Amino acid sequence: MSRRYFNSLVGATLAASLLAPVAAAQRATQSGNVPKLVVFLAVDQLRADYFERFLPQLTGGLGRLYRGGAVFTRAYHDHAITETAPGHSVMLSGRFPGHTGIVTNSLGVPDPQTALIGGGGDGASPFRFRGTVLIDWLRMNDPRSRALSVSRKDRGAILPMGRAHQSVFWYATDGRFTTSSYYADTLPAWVQRFNARKIPQSYAGKAWTLLLPATAYPEPDTVEFENGGKDYVFPHQLPADPVQVARTFASYPMMDSLTAQMALEGVNAMQLGTGPQTDLLSVSFSTTDGVGHSFGPDSREIHDQIVRLDRYMGAFIDSLYKLRDSTTIAIALTADHGAQPNPEVRAMREHVPAVRVPVSATVAEARKALQAAGAKGDPIRYEEGVVLLRRESLAGTAIKADSALEAIAGTLRRLNGVARVDLVRDLAKADTTRDVVARRWLHMLPADFDADLVASLAPYAYNAGNTVATHGTPNDLDAHVPMIFYGPWFNTGKFDQPALVADLAPTLAAIAEVTPSEKLDGRVRTEAIRKR
Repeated sequence: MSRRYFNSLVGATLAASLLAPVAAAQRATQSGNVPKLVVFLAVDQLRADYFERFLPQLTGGLGRLYRGGAVFTRAYHDHAITETAPGHSVMLSGRFPGHTGIVTNSLGVPDPQTALIGGGGDGASPFRFRGTVLIDWLRMNDPRSRALSVSRKDRGAILPMGRAHQSVFWYATDGRFTTSSYYADTLPAWVQRFNARKIPQSYAGKAWTLLLPATAYPEPDTVEFENGGKDYVFPHQLPADPVQVARTFASYPMMDSLTAQMALEGVNAMQLGTGPQTDLLSVSFSTTDGVGHSFGPDSREIHDQIVRLDRYMGAFIDSLYKLRDSTTIAIALTADHGAQPNPEVRAMREHVPAVRVPVSATVAEARKALQAAGAKGDPIRYEEGVVLLRRESLAGTAIKADSALEAIAGTLRRLNGVARVDLVRDLAKADTTRDVVARRWLHMLPADFDADLVASLAPYAYNAGNTVATHGTPNDLDAHVPMIFYGPWFNTGKFDQPALVADLAPTLAAIAEVTPSEKLDGRVRTEAIRKR
């Protein structure tokens, strides 16, 4: 990460703030027919095909939204590093990571200058985030608008709120929901009361069992590649020690129920959706990602997780409608990324070789070769397919930077499972209408983010060393996600035209009749909005 990139964050934020008066002057006059509460639901690692695969068994919230909402069946993230932090940065900003500044998970919300209230994890804040999001636009229209964001993950709670100082809470390793000093010095009384119930600890000694009869699950339950070869058969026992249960609770489906309960508690305590203004509730459900990584998208565990999430979400929506008039609530749902099958599971199912690519090892060998030729320190930065050659490390040597980059690129291209390697400076020359991968890399990297090469894996290929099912590539399996709008403002039906997750925020802004304060990458999906 370059110093220039970090320093630019302050300037970018100031530039965005200068647009506020312009946005205030241009904001739409509300018609009175706007939602009192916008509910944004993100499901971490929710593949779009899960709806069709499991639809007959989805009798709760997921099924309700899918059957009764405006469903975009060809919605995609349009950036290359399909991870949680970049994905969440897009959802309520309407802008690609190249504009939000959130490039990877590690360059997302970690912040050593903030501390968690009461401990239980590392500090986190949105200090890297650039620009504005939906809650900023709502408040520019009406300063009374408020937001609550809840997630198991810090990045899932923080990034949909951008840099806004709203009520943002996530799960700590000691079994509490907390926040960081970026947002508050103490936890509100309602959060303290909720934590005092010690719901995670009440699961000590219990087990994750199948919700439906075993015959309802066609997936085998004896796949030894799942969960690192350990505990891959139902039932899955939770620890008997309450302290250990709290620490590991995030790995089990019940974590999503806890997240929903926390969100409802906050809606009630904060009286969201009761004023004349439009308020915002953001809930990011993270367990599908945990189960998906451990067991894979083809597992019996992910099947049961989706069915359970459907029931939890159904109870959440029903409870929300008891608290607030359903005709005043707009709901949107999407995911931060998809997932690819575990290579060994795919190999077993389709009788093809499992492809694991030693990209990191190859870059490490290139690093050693440069050091042997006289390069000082660490001449290469590598993360998530992005290579930067530190030219200052080559000073005083006979090494030519361009020659070194060509050599690295050539070596990577010869690896089985690497689809392509591009010089970053060449990406802009691509036909981005046809070249999806080039376009997604261009949308990924901020203009001031130092990078020389980007390596893209072929579909179904994994980086060697990954022991879990994963995601993170520009490929459609990782980029294809659901996008659903639900409520009185939206049409019911399936929309098969291509759409972007970046379209979600401007569409919500349109029904709330507020004006984004900066240029967006997404657009309003007018076909989803009901004429009233």
